[in-house]
Amino acid sequence: MVVIGVQSGSANASAEKVAGGQQLALSAGQRAAAVQDAQGGAASTAAKIGLDADKEKLIVRDVVKDADGTTHTRYERTYEGLPVLGGDLVVHQKKNGARDVTKATDAKIAVPSTTPSLAPAAAKKSALSVAAGEKTAKAVADRAPRKVIWAAQGKPVLAYETVVTGVQKDGTPSKLHVITDANTGEKLFQDEAIETGTGTSTYSGNVSLNTTKSGSGYTLEDGSRGGHKTYDLNQGTDGTGALFTNSSDVWGAGRQKAGVDAHYGAAVTWDFYKNVLGRTGIKGDGKAAYSRVHYGNGYVNAFWDDECFCMTYGDGENDAHPLTSLDVAAHEMSHGVTAATANLRYSGESGGLNEATSDIFGTAAEFYANNAADPGDYLIGEKIDIRGDGSPLRYMDKPSKDGRSKDYWSSSLGSVDVHYSSGPANHFYYLLSEGSGSKVVGGVSYNSPTYNNSKITGIGRDKATKIWYKALTTYFTSTTNYKAARTATLKATADLYGATSNEYKTVAATWTAINVK
Repeated sequence: MVVIGVQSGSANASAEKVAGGQQLALSAGQRAAAVQDAQGGAASTAAKIGLDADKEKLIVRDVVKDADGTTHTRYERTYEGLPVLGGDLVVHQKKNGARDVTKATDAKIAVPSTTPSLAPAAAKKSALSVAAGEKTAKAVADRAPRKVIWAAQGKPVLAYETVVTGVQKDGTPSKLHVITDANTGEKLFQDEAIETGTGTSTYSGNVSLNTTKSGSGYTLEDGSRGGHKTYDLNQGTDGTGALFTNSSDVWGAGRQKAGVDAHYGAAVTWDFYKNVLGRTGIKGDGKAAYSRVHYGNGYVNAFWDDECFCMTYGDGENDAHPLTSLDVAAHEMSHGVTAATANLRYSGESGGLNEATSDIFGTAAEFYANNAADPGDYLIGEKIDIRGDGSPLRYMDKPSKDGRSKDYWSSSLGSVDVHYSSGPANHFYYLLSEGSGSKVVGGVSYNSPTYNNSKITGIGRDKATKIWYKALTTYFTSTTNYKAARTATLKATADLYGATSNEYKTVAATWTAINVK
């Protein structure tokens, strides 16, 4: 679950001629067929890329196709039937058969034995202890620990993964994944899976809504966007609550306002991904997530939960400021896109890149909406006033203005909370889009510095967004860090615009400008 921690831009593809790496927009059926075909050839692919044919198998997660015939197939790996965490990889195969592989780890997947020295009960006890240390209330391991191969850090080891559920002290649900060595009991890793972050709405003014006629009334169900539904939890914290209904198709009275915002935000985000990036639905399968508003009492946050495939919004301090602004809605849904593609681990540098990805696409979706009541900007959560002083949650032009985020990469970045280690990537996106120095965009003044005092001339938000999306969906893996993100975005830029293009040179210079070399 990802907690947020709390468009004037063009919706059309660039008119410039790009390299053959432009991604094709696959329908849900085309994507499903491509995944099925790839799975049918998975054993052959495993052998061709040098995996142990007797012990290792590949499971297809996604397939991306480019205009030049290149296919990017994302796989999870198993070893003797056990999931390999951190063993994911992407096979890039050109039309002429040439093949390249991007791996989350270069280590050979092998362990002396898949029979553990410790019983699952020991892993469960350790995980509950970790959860208690994280100040998680009502913690319970509601499923048996599963055996896995842990390959995300160093030499692969036999391990247990235990999922501890509960409620965090701020009211956010918790699904803490704890990895323990199956032979020594040592904790190897932990990862929080809950990721934070015509009607009249609270923030977006009068907006158009797609609803469904039901009897003599209407419901907040969008049949044109995968059947997205918006529910009122009525201050509850479980289930879906009640589907919003109304006697007429004019919405926005009382509690409906938060529902209108969430329903509108989901529609804009769906359209942004489909019309700008060619992706139909969060998973690319044409199916909608759903939204829940009015969560808990005085809950000052919003979150995405991949398990329920849903977004949830609290009502803020004293239940007076629902966290349902457009950029927050798009931020949360984008966590689902990351989970369905690179699945960046929500810890360390990969966790910062995960958060930044949601900020980047949340910002791009806000610009795409071109809503006069909530104009696009490079400020995150500026409408929800979470601090009570009118300041946004985060600033992309100079992230450190929030008092905690980092402007540049450093060797200590991985130890920073993911909402603040996202800063350098947010800074990269702003610089790549708009450039360095002082400027005014949409009436908002920005002044973006660089680590090396270099001057960056931006290539435009449309290109920057497409580069980040291509890198996420074809070159990022679960363990991608900032250095690997530089390599991935340069590959994506070469695919889209060519390795000698101005765009390629600017991407390289922009990474250097935030101290990623």
